[in-house]
Amino acid sequence: MAIKGVVFDFGKVISFPPEDRVMERMAALAGMEVGKFESLLWPNRTEYDRGTISALEYYRTFLAKGGVFPDDETLTQIHAIDLESWANINPDTVRLMEDIKHAGYTLAILSNMPRDFLALCRDRYPVFSLPHAGIFSCERASIKPEEKIYRDLFAALALEPEELVFFDDMPVNIEKACSLGMQGFVWQDPETARNILRGLSVSI
Repeated sequence: MAIKGVVFDFGKVISFPPEDRVMERMAALAGMEVGKFESLLWPNRTEYDRGTISALEYYRTFLAKGGVFPDDETLTQIHAIDLESWANINPDTVRLMEDIKHAGYTLAILSNMPRDFLALCRDRYPVFSLPHAGIFSCERASIKPEEKIYRDLFAALALEPEELVFFDDMPVNIEKACSLGMQGFVWQDPETARNILRGLSVSI
């Protein structure tokens, strides 16, 4: 089946990865050792990305598990650093997305993303108006790699899974996509993605 659409994750794909010192800055504000801070941050992020809790609830909850209880002002500062750390857009990825769209293929973003960051991105970054569809965890009450969010993508694009290529930095998300029939690839860089697409006869 011919490829008709290409789907991109956001974090570490459309955006560059956060700088190493970002985690150090957030941990320092929290008064926690950076390794412990990071070990608590990611496993507890699910409901924040799903949109069922606020940013401050998220930070307050996982920091309490580490035995620290910052005030709301400190939590707000941590939150601001966290948001900005994901805001460095990769222009080469954007250029690839533009080429895909201009070549007549359907373009989409599929991302685990909390409400506040999605609002910031839609307001600030033109790349968020580029895709034909954006499927975001906070608006779907489902996160990758849960099946529902992929099914929502297929419905929104009105395409079969086999007609889609998906790039994501997380192997578990790619494994799920492939199990549903998509052609999925763990993200390396824009040029590698471009070569993969050309190998699948995507004319860009």
